[in-house]
This record gives sequence, structure tokens and C-alpha cells, in this order.
Amino acid sequence: MEEKILKAHGLNVEEYKRIVELIGREPNEIELGIFGALWSEHCSYKSSKPFLKVFPTKADWVIQGPGENAGVVEIDDKYAVAFKIESHNHPSYIEPFHGAATGVGGIIRDILSMGARPIALMDSLRFGDIRKDGTRKGIKDAKPIVKRVVEGIGFYGNCIGVPTVGGEVVFDEVYAGNPLVNAFCLGVLEKDKIFRARATKIGQKLVMVGSSTGRDGIHGATMASAEFSEESESKRPNVQIGDPFFGKRLIECTLEVMEKGLIEGCQDFGAAGLAGSTSEFGAKSGMGVKVYLENVPLREEGMTPYEILLSESQERMLYAVNDENVEEVIKIAKKHGLEAAVIGETTDTKRMEVFYKGEKVADLPISAIVDDAPVYNRPRKEPEYLKQVKSFNQNDLPEVDLAEAIKKVLSSPTVAKKSWVYSQYDHEVGTNTVFKPGHDSAVLRLKWVVRPEVKTEKGIAISSDGNGRIVYLDPYEGGKRVVAEAIRNVYITGAKPLAITDCLNWGNPENPEIMWQFEQATKGMADACKELNTPVISGNVSLYNETVLSDKRINVYPTPIVVAVGVLDKVEEAIPSFYQSAGDLIAIVGETEKEPNIAGSEYLKEIFNTVAGDIRQICLETEKKLMEFIHKNKYKIKSAHDVSDGGLITALLEPAFREGQKLGLELNIETKYRPDFELFDELRSIVVISLKKDDLKILEEEAKKLGLGFKVVGKVLEEDKILLKVNGKVILEEPLSNLKNLHENGFSKLMV
Repeated sequence: MEEKILKAHGLNVEEYKRIVELIGREPNEIELGIFGALWSEHCSYKSSKPFLKVFPTKADWVIQGPGENAGVVEIDDKYAVAFKIESHNHPSYIEPFHGAATGVGGIIRDILSMGARPIALMDSLRFGDIRKDGTRKGIKDAKPIVKRVVEGIGFYGNCIGVPTVGGEVVFDEVYAGNPLVNAFCLGVLEKDKIFRARATKIGQKLVMVGSSTGRDGIHGATMASAEFSEESESKRPNVQIGDPFFGKRLIECTLEVMEKGLIEGCQDFGAAGLAGSTSEFGAKSGMGVKVYLENVPLREEGMTPYEILLSESQERMLYAVNDENVEEVIKIAKKHGLEAAVIGETTDTKRMEVFYKGEKVADLPISAIVDDAPVYNRPRKEPEYLKQVKSFNQNDLPEVDLAEAIKKVLSSPTVAKKSWVYSQYDHEVGTNTVFKPGHDSAVLRLKWVVRPEVKTEKGIAISSDGNGRIVYLDPYEGGKRVVAEAIRNVYITGAKPLAITDCLNWGNPENPEIMWQFEQATKGMADACKELNTPVISGNVSLYNETVLSDKRINVYPTPIVVAVGVLDKVEEAIPSFYQSAGDLIAIVGETEKEPNIAGSEYLKEIFNTVAGDIRQICLETEKKLMEFIHKNKYKIKSAHDVSDGGLITALLEPAFREGQKLGLELNIETKYRPDFELFDELRSIVVISLKKDDLKILEEEAKKLGLGFKVVGKVLEEDKILLKVNGKVILEEPLSNLKNLHENGFSKLMV
């Protein structure tokens, strides 16, 4: 077999030899296409699988862990939530609108296939620095990509009727040629009505329901498993095209046939299209499948069996249906305006047999496609750059004008308010949203709009977090910190963290330094999950996030995105992120006396254009104590906000920037360290809270009992004013609205 043909299918010579060995002959073109898609990094996890085994995946409240279309955790005796995050990075650079839109559509169908009604979306986005557009060679400007990605997410989510309730957007040049678009979805279901991707007996019919099949997305899985180059534009046809209106019909049709007990199993059409969904069904059921391609509803003429089998056209589902229910399932699909056809059946052969107009065009053992994909133990090597970045000494930095530094950090694209993004999303459709975008966590009620009886007093908190810069500087500690921050953002609402889902966005796994980062970061994440009793129940790995230019290769920062989900006993008791009333005191709780460290901070990057420093060890015991403090005193804490991007000063100011609320602040910071380090450190475990004066003594005592630092650092004022003093010296004294405007417009003005 020519190496050029193998490369087009994402395979190498050794993998081809293994295929021949497994099936006892040379594969035909269609079979080669099946192996290329199913053995891709995107589908097989062949470079990452060994490292994912370190994650804890079980707990009493976990109903379904990794291995299905989504994880499921119980909320109470009757209800559960299903959730997962996935990447759509490569398609979103090549065709930003459709790449982002179909990323949303795909993750919605993953949740739907578990039997859950999708009720919330989130997205974590990474782009190049839009301030540097026009200066790059061989890489597209970031601003048009940002605009189209956000439009694509908004278009799909708004039209399909699932609210986008939160997320995060970060800008850094390492993402300029390879943006990251990670989409999360959560759905609610009755916990004894979970569906899985499997048939229950031999002879069940495989019914395809949804949109018709076209040529879009062929080789999509293979494209998602390769790096970018200056020729990536040629891959535009590999990007799928989504239709949210079909997606909405598919949700209602699927939930109806599930509710009526007409189907036995469900699998969405994702990577590798029909080849992927049918082989997954067969593998998980321990059965074989026969597939009849001439029965597949097509929207383009002259499609070949290869194209039909590997098309990644969107808005399609595969149901396992007993003979007596097939007619009714097809009738319901037609009622919803969907295509529906019997395209196969389960067999006892444990083989995937594909037919086209009576001719057998592929015949493979399912184990060879799904279970026998190669697993690589790739070489790993500690990166050379770490010695240099760890030798950085923050004390060598010159002192700066603190007022100007505060304003610059507040208005930097990463720290500034992202209302330009989330104002394009409908975040209230479905009437479940309690805390809108802008809070540390989204908070939602749990109910189905179409079935009012499906509801509970409980609520859920969801937070999405990632910090590639910190993970780059210390993959192990960075991995721990990303998990800890996502969980912290959930527990400071008063919720009990239940589980996380993660999307691991990395560079080229063939580079030993990249794989070393991966191994260390996953270890750190796993250790934090174990210590904080929060299992990983689903996730995704995206490798080859690398840009290949004529003169260099640029890998993205190692960027694990973690979404934590927690449960609130009563949704109305959730603690907000914003200050509530003039006269309230402001305090910081946690590592208040620890020496500040600006390693990897936004301050260091924005003011000194430096990414360096030695990331110190996070104390997970402190995180547990902070969680206990918040939960025990949730009725006395009026607001809570964690210290992260932009440091302590940003965490003190942001809660005063609530839309439609006019407050002021008087802040008095006492420190024995350099003022800029105290104000901009992002690494201490600290929560900013507001409280009534009457509750000060009891909260101080509760913190002391737990061994937590507690310092009153200011109060909320009625007038529009910021007075900031550090060690008695006035640093800022002006209308607070000036800072609020900087924060609100720092990013949005760049998007005009």
C-alpha cells in the first residue's frame, strides 16, 4: 500500500501491517477508511489511553463513568444529570462558524443519547491575542475567528433551545494558529431510565433517524488527529455542517421514543459517522452488525459506499429497535419531520459486515476496529524550557505604577468582562437559569419545561476552568490547580461538588516533551480529584494542537479544561459572586498570610510580557477547609468569589461590577510583601467574601477553628467610589465606574 494513501487515512506503515495481520489479508479501500477513522487519535486515544487510567472514576453517587457517551451522577433519589465536554478545535480554525456550531450539536447529542434532556451548555475558548492581528506570518488573524466561533455557538445553541449558561475565554499567542473550542453539555434524566449505546439481543434492527447523509465531514476524525499547516484551508470540506432546527426535532423525537419504551439503545453519529456508530454498537453489545448502505437516506447524488459509511453529516442518531416497534419508531420520526430508515441489524458474528446493493463491500472483526487499535507508550522527556522558567526571580522586577498596572490588567482581553460573547447567547431559554454568565458558577434549577412534573428543589452549580500557562510552567502542579479551581468555583456557591469532566488539549504527542507534560498533568489532576473526592466521569482528549509553519512548530500550552458539577440542596440558597449591599464588610479567607507568588500571572504577562516562575505546591487540605467553611456558614456569607485570573485585586473589584448595580469600595490591604505581588498573586487559595458586620465575629471564629486565615480588607460603599490603600498609602481614589468601564470595554472595544 502506498504511503501517500496511508497518510491520507491517518495511518502509518506499521499500523497498516498490524491491520493486515489482524484481518489476515489486505483491506479494501472502504475497510482502510474504517480503520483510518476508528484508529485515529480522536477515536482510539492510542497515545493517551495509558495515562487516563490514573483518574478516579467511582463514587457512591456515580451511576455511569467513562466509557459511554456521557457520565451520569445522581442528584437525589429520583433524578440524575448526564454531562460531558468535548473539543472541536481543528474544525473551528478551518471553518470557525460551522466548526463551533457542530461542536455544540455533537455534545448535545451525546447527552441526549443517554436519555437526558439537554438543559445547559458551556464553552471554553482559546484564541490568539487579537491585539496582535496583522503581525503574524502564515497564521490567520484572531478577531475574525473569535467572531465566527461565537456566532456559531450562539446560532446553534439559541436555535436548538438549550441555554449557554457560562464558560471562559482566554487569549494567548500560542493559540493563534490553533484555537481551542471545547463544548460542554448537561442534561437531566430520571436515574432509572438511562439509555446506553448497545443492543440487547441478536436480530434487533438498527434504525437511523435524523437528517439525510451528505459528503460533509468525511475524514473529519482523521483531520482532528493531525497538526495544522499553512495548507489547512484545503481541509475545509472535512468540516461538518450543522442544522440546529433538525437537531431540535431530533431531541424531541429521541425523547419521545425513549419515553414510550420503543427503543433499546441509542448512539449518536459522531466521529467516523456510520462506521463509528455501528461498530460502537456492536463492540459494546458483544455482537456483530450488518449494515445496508443503500437504505441510508442521502441528500447528494452519486455518493459512493465509502462516502456513505464515513460521512460525518450532523443531526443523526442510531437506535436499536425490536422488530415489533420499528414501524412506530419510523412513524414518530416522520411526525417530527425527520428521515428514518432501517439500515442494519445485530448479528451473532461479532463482525461488521457492510453491504451495498447486494454486494458485501466490507467485512471486518469488530474487535479489530474498536479494541485492537494500537496503544503507544510514547517516549517522554522533561522539557528543557522548565529550567529557564523556574530560574525566574520575581524580586528582580522593577516596581511599577500600581494604579496603572491595575487598570491594564483589568482591561486585558483575558480578564476583562466577556459580555460581548455571552450577550450573543440565549442563557435563559428553558427558564432553568438562576445565575447567569458572570458568576463564578452557573446555577440552574432542574426541571424539564415540557414535563413540569420532572423537577426537584435541588439545583446544580457548574463551573468551567483552565489555565494553560500554569500547566506549561509546572504540568503536575498545574494539573492539580485546574481541578482545584473548578471545584472551588462550585463549592463557593454552597454546592457540594459531585464530579468533573475534562477536555485535555495538548500538542503533538510524537514530541517527548509534550508527552511528559501530558503524563505529569494527568497525574496532578488525578491526585487533586482523589484528595477532593471528586471523580472524573467523562471527558475527551485532543492532541496534535500544533501549528507547523515553514520555519517553526508552535504547540499550544498544555490546556486541560475542567468542568465541575455540584449539587445544591435548595437552589434559592446559592451564594452569588457579587456584593449585595452597601455597608457590608469584605474579607479574604484562606491563605491570607502566605508569601505571594506572581508566577504565571496575568500581571506578569501583561506588564512585563513574561511567562515564567516556579509554581508552588497547592495545599489541597486548605481547599477542603475552605469548602467546609463556606458550607457551614453559607447563610452568613452574602457573596463569595475566588482569586484567580488577575489576582487578589481583580477578585476584590469584580464583585462590584454587577450589571445595573452601583456600589463603591473602600479597600485597605496590609502586607509585609511587595504590594504588586500581594495584589496580583493568582496562586494562593483565597476566597473573597462579603458579610454583615454583625456576623464578623462568628465568621472569624469559624475560620480560626479550621486553621484558615481571615482578614477584613474593606467595605462596600453606597457612592460610586474606589478608595484603595496598601499599607496606608492611597493607590487609587476615583469613581469606581471608571474601573468598571475599563473592565466592561477592555475586550469588547477590540471586537468592533
